[in-house]
Amino acid sequence: MAVDKNMPILIVDDYKTMLKIVRGLLNQLGFNNIDEATDGSMAWTMLEEKPYKMVLSDWNMEPMSGLQLLQKIRADERFKLLPFIMVTAETKTENILIAKKSGVNNYIIKPFNLATLKQKLQAVIGNF
Repeated sequence: MAVDKNMPILIVDDYKTMLKIVRGLLNQLGFNNIDEATDGSMAWTMLEEKPYKMVLSDWNMEPMSGLQLLQKIRADERFKLLPFIMVTAETKTENILIAKKSGVNNYIIKPFNLATLKQKLQAVIGNF
């Protein structure tokens, strides 16, 4: 099955520059249907209003972190299979294990480049 490059993607980061970077990289890969949220609670509200096909979220945000957002998504019948990629500067092994246990589909360590993003996306949604 071909990857729909027009699928709605939600990127979540409290750092506006990072949102721009991730959006730019996704655009370079051909994805243009992208919305932005600046924390987990804003992302949750947006998820309830639009059928996103993938979430790329930062870990460290207030008031709701990316991990809390992931756990809330996985606990909800409507979203439990939604592809979720954590994009974070958190490199500690225990954090990666917590994210995996919480149901993250993939994990990208900041800073990263286009090739890394493409590889991680393909691991989750298939080749494009």
